[in-house]
This record gives sequence, structure tokens and C-alpha cells, in this order.
Amino acid sequence: MSDNPPQETPFTRHTDIRVPIICGPMYPCSNPELVAAASEAGGIGIIQPVAMTFVHGHDFREGIRLIKRHTDRPIGMNALIEKSSRKYHDRMVEWVSIALDEGVRFFITSLGNPRWVVERVKAYDGIVYHDVTERKWALKGLDGGVDGLIAVNNRAGGHAGALSHLQLLDELGDLGVPLICAGGIGNEQQFAEAISQGYAGCQLGTRFIATEECNAAMPYKQAILDADERDIVLSNRITGVPVSIINTPYIEKIGTKAGAFARWMLNGNRTKHWMRMFYTLRSAFQLRQSSLDEKGETEFWQAGKSVAGIHNIEPVATIIGRYEAMLRGINNEATARKSV
Repeated sequence: MSDNPPQETPFTRHTDIRVPIICGPMYPCSNPELVAAASEAGGIGIIQPVAMTFVHGHDFREGIRLIKRHTDRPIGMNALIEKSSRKYHDRMVEWVSIALDEGVRFFITSLGNPRWVVERVKAYDGIVYHDVTERKWALKGLDGGVDGLIAVNNRAGGHAGALSHLQLLDELGDLGVPLICAGGIGNEQQFAEAISQGYAGCQLGTRFIATEECNAAMPYKQAILDADERDIVLSNRITGVPVSIINTPYIEKIGTKAGAFARWMLNGNRTKHWMRMFYTLRSAFQLRQSSLDEKGETEFWQAGKSVAGIHNIEPVATIIGRYEAMLRGINNEATARKSV
């Protein structure tokens, strides 16, 4: 592919990338090789630090250097900034500092006030985008100084939102910052459509699990290929807030709703953070085990409704190349029509 972007957007200018695609940060699936492959192919791969260290066993700094041995193109980092645990917050501060020291200049913040990340990143002339599911969180993110918004819709994997991608575009389109469509992008037609509707880029997660570079076990990848969007359900039993997962026999057995005591804890202003921390710690082990289990016995797999458009396990470069070609073709046709 040409080094020229198929369509320049505010997001590609912010990140200095060719194709407006983010390989989204995924616990537990964001191994260094996957992150590097997405960036090398012209998009941008995002480091998920807990996946890097706890799941894939890399020292954080050495993990970044491993990625950089595979690509010299821009990479990003995800900073989950909810302060439910002081120890975790301190570790995230350390990870952000290491990433900046190693040359990372694009950050995605999630689940909290991004101001402290923005202050650190701006000192290095970096860029921060913030995950949002509705306007009130977008306004808080903008008040914290972020440069763009990851609009997480109701088709997303992980922590899905409640609104469609078009509803989010209507809610956030007047805020004057680039918007990234996150959720439901499983093929190149959906990608090109989101860009044509006004999004500055798209974040894909599930699509990149079913790749050769992702270290997820084959049963997990096969489950994505076999599923359609009706198989995606929301579970409150992972982090205490709705998370999109594949509805396997295992999930049917354990259920998707928090128990009565957990619901009581989650409804309390003080106790909700403790309950979320308990859920998060427990699920961290469960998700790690199930994602790497080649026997497929646990069947505890996160995925979004984009599964409907995913039919093959492919190299990352093949996927991004196909998306790029689709966008380039559409824009070439539009240019030709204007010249007539």
C-alpha cells in the first residue's frame, strides 16, 4: 500500500498514522506482537499494561521495547484510571511514566478523570483520547483536557455502552473534537460507512482477536468465528458493570447477573468500589486462564457484536490492508465523480 493515507482525518493527524484504525486495548488479548502488527500495518496498536505484564509475562518497559523491535511506527497505551485501588493507581502512574520515557505519545484513558494523564502527556507534546459512552462522560473528559473521544457504542466488546454509533455521533458531534467509533466494526464495509458518517477513525477489538498474531487460544478464536451477534450478551459478573461476552454453555451455567449481596454492594457509594475491585481481581484470573486455554474448558470469552462480520483468522496486515483499500477505493470514486 502507498504511504499516503487513504483519507486524512484529525485522528490520523494526531497520531501520524496512515489508516484511521485503532487495534483496541484488550485484557487479556493485547500481546506485544499483536500491538506491533497493527501499527506496522498502518493503524495504531494500543498497549494494555495489565495484559502485557500479568497475562503475557513481560516487564512493562521491556515489553514496549519488544514492540519497537517489530515496528518503528507509532504505538499507544491505555490508562485505566479508576481509583478503586491506591496500589493499582500508583502502578498506572508508573506505567504512564515508563511509556512516555520509551517514546509513546498517544494514550487512551478509561473509567475515571483523565486530567492527571493529560498533564503528564502534554508535557511531552502527546495526545490523549478518552473512552465515553454518553455525553456527560464526554464533557468530563473534555474538562480534563483530552484531545479526542472514543465513542463506545452498544455493539462493543468489553465495557459496552447503551447507545448506537449513530446516537453517539448525534450526542457528541458538536463537541469539536475527533470521534472514534468503537464497537460493531467487523468488516471493511462497516469501517468505511462509519468514516463516511463523520467518525475520524474506528477502534476494533474483537476483529483483531481472530488474527494470527493474537496469542489467544484457538477455541477462543473459533468461538468468535462461530458466533453471531445474537450470541453476545452482557454480564455484570466480570467488573460489576455490563461487559459483552459470548454466551457459551459455561456462561449459561454461571449466569450473567450479580447476586443480591453484590448488587447491594454495587449500589453503595462507598462499597461499589470494593465490589468492583473484587470482581475485577477475580475476573482477571478467569479471563487470563480462559483466553490461553487451548482445551477451551472455561469458555469465558469477551467479544462484541462485530462477530457477525468475522469469518476467518487472518494476519493483521491483511485485515488492515483490506480496510485501507476499501476506504481508498471509495474516496477515489468520489474524487472521480467530482472531476466529471
